[in-house]
Amino acid sequence: MTSAKTIHIGTRGSKLALWQANAVADKLQTAGFATEIVIISTKGDLVLDKSLDKIGSKGVFTEELEVSLRDGSIDIAVHSAKDVQSSIPDDLELIAFMEREEVNDVILSFDKNFKLERDSKVVIGTSSTRRKALLKKYYPNVTTAESRGNLQTRLQKLENKQFDALMLAYAGVIRMGYDNLIVHTFPADEFIPATGQGSVAVECAKNLDVILKQGIKEALDHPQTHVCLVAERAFLRTMEGGCSIPSFALATLKNENTVSIQGGIVSLDGQQFLSEAFEAPLQDAEAMGVRLANTILERGGDKILKEIREQRS
Repeated sequence: MTSAKTIHIGTRGSKLALWQANAVADKLQTAGFATEIVIISTKGDLVLDKSLDKIGSKGVFTEELEVSLRDGSIDIAVHSAKDVQSSIPDDLELIAFMEREEVNDVILSFDKNFKLERDSKVVIGTSSTRRKALLKKYYPNVTTAESRGNLQTRLQKLENKQFDALMLAYAGVIRMGYDNLIVHTFPADEFIPATGQGSVAVECAKNLDVILKQGIKEALDHPQTHVCLVAERAFLRTMEGGCSIPSFALATLKNENTVSIQGGIVSLDGQQFLSEAFEAPLQDAEAMGVRLANTILERGGDKILKEIREQRS
């Protein structure tokens, strides 16, 4: 599809966000669109002295981009899928999920001999509530240190020895070319990732021209990733958990007709851990995600969520 219209792509300004926006631009240009990247700062980029759960995680990396979608200054917004809030405003929609990278969490260190073992007494930098809670479960002697900011800022803190190692998503590390610093990869069935981890989500206003919207979707959307993220996001939405809640979910395609999901929640101290797995036909992916969340909530996930909210209020 060739279009006379230039697609204005809204993105945050970090190197990783710009990598994602440029990946989107490349695919759109291949499909015949002209593109222009528009950099927008979000609350999550500007407030770096507080953890995500302290600044209110809902839309912390997306809100300002969504304002620009509404006023028409951008046509699409590009997000890390794991940063997108569980419920999208009624006048906006997610039209594409790009092909997913490996989903694992990894440890980075400048010390090639760094080993993470069950009884390790090390300080690991992470700003993720989920990662902190899972580290407490599997590595009870590990101490975590707050690590906000872009990847380069975090690596600078690591170089300055503010912590012994850094815990991140493999996807961001490989996209920024720092995979030579990976010293440990967590198995994804133990350290189950955040909803959407490894994928790039594309959002637009619902009133965007229908033909234009369809052309963008065809250029960017990866159907296999899309069905998995529909299931994961249904889980997250039903749990009513933002990115400051230590829930996790990973959906995968078992074959061309079946999707499976594993997910749950862990308490902040790592002591309570609930996980379930289901599978369903592709057309039931969303219902499967809802079923997973309801099962976890009924098994005691509702109490864990209540405790977390009480601890924070």
